[in-house]
This record gives sequence, structure tokens and C-alpha cells, in this order.
Amino acid sequence: MTAIVDSNPDSATASQTEINAEMAAIESAYLRSGVEETQPRLDYPPYRSSLLRHPTKNLQHADPEGIELWTPAFGHSDVNTFESDLTVQHNGEPLGERIVVTGRILDGEGRPVRRQLVEIWQANAAGRYVHKRDQHRAPLDPNFTGVGRCLTDDDGTYAFTTIKPGPYPWKNHHNAWRPAHIHFSLFGTDFTQRMITQMYFPGDPLFRFDPIYQSITDQKARERLVATYDHDVSTHQWCTGYRWDIVLTGPARTPLDDTEVDDHHR
Repeated sequence: MTAIVDSNPDSATASQTEINAEMAAIESAYLRSGVEETQPRLDYPPYRSSLLRHPTKNLQHADPEGIELWTPAFGHSDVNTFESDLTVQHNGEPLGERIVVTGRILDGEGRPVRRQLVEIWQANAAGRYVHKRDQHRAPLDPNFTGVGRCLTDDDGTYAFTTIKPGPYPWKNHHNAWRPAHIHFSLFGTDFTQRMITQMYFPGDPLFRFDPIYQSITDQKARERLVATYDHDVSTHQWCTGYRWDIVLTGPARTPLDDTEVDDHHR
């Protein structure tokens, strides 16, 4: 994808205005259509690279025996309990706001999804990933890699201790910034069942400018991607807490991220 670079401030403002107008027009048309869309649109013009890389062929049923002969089996010996704490993985403490993110993984009937692998990855407090293609001018934190994983318990609960990520620029349009978010990956009952999505933080002013977030045209579905501050999860003089449940099936299921990673890494 090519970045938009223009020294003319009027042209830059026009670019941002054009993106905002596109998103507003799409949402208005969606509201008039009366057709429910709770998952991201694969072809969403304001999210410009979606036009280049979304699937162009119909999905095909795959023979499970031809793909994987065994289902995932994650036991306590496979995932260390320390992997869920992203603040203790190095010699020193990372910089930024320490947070706990927790919630339950549920099926469409509200039943807990037990012993499932949950992985996260994120930017550091300055909005920088430990990734060779992330070269924007923000500092790396030598004490923060931004990757963790855990298993859900008998109640379907996961929990991570981490640092609140910062927003970061991406090259979709002039002055484009991603809202702060954490990527989540979950495995299902076989290796072909993997769900990837993003969790956002409440009250982020960048929501209205972000085409990735806005590619979910249903507002209530978008809101299901936003965690809730939970004072009971916060710990005195230690961390703030957020709660975010993930629903895998049914009408209230969590929207997926079909692109798996965003444009910042491309």
C-alpha cells in the first residue's frame, strides 16, 4: 500500500474529509437498507487496502482429514502461567499504564468455552510494535515485547496483565491514526478454526476516524469490540482493570478481524 504524502495542507485536509464522508455515506446507506451486518465488510473503500486483498473467490468446504488429523490439545504443561503477564517477561518493568484485561469466552448459548488457547499481541505504550516493518518514530521498550497467551479456565475466563497500548499512525490516508487496541486470537476445536479480532478501549476519540473500526457498519456490533472499565478488576496502587467478553457464535457474537493484521505491518 502507498502512503499519501502531500505538502499541501488543503489537499491533506481534503483527504481526511473525503475519508470521513465515505464512512458517513456507507453508514447512512446501511441504516436505510435494514439489512443487518454484524461482521466487518471485506470490501470497504475507506479502508483502502481492503480493495486489494479481500477474498475474491467463494468459500469452499474443506475436508478436515486432508487438513489436520488432530485437534488442538492445550494442557498446563504447554502454556506457562507467566505467559499471561506481559509485564514480567524481561529484566525490568515496561513503561506505561499497567492494566489487567479479563473476560469470558462464551458460545452462543452463554456456555463457557473451557481450556481454549487465547493469544494477544499489541503495541507498547508509545504505539510501537516489536516488528521489523514498524519503523515509525516512536521508541521501543526493551522491557516490553507485547505478546502473551493463556488458557481459559473452567468458567471460560481468561486474564492478562499488560500495558495499555498507545495509538499509532498508519498509511491509509493523511493523519491516519489507529485507536489503541489489543489483538486477540482464539483456537476452536480444530486447527482450521481460529478467530482473530481486536479489543478497543472505551471513549477513544479516534473511533470516528478509523476505517478499520468503522468497517463494521452495525453500531451495536462495533460496540461489542470495546472493553468496559471495571473497578472491581482494578487493584489498589497497582493497575486499572478492563472486562471484555468474547462470544463465538449466535447473533451477539464478537466481530472478527478477517484481515488478521492491520496495515501498519504491511
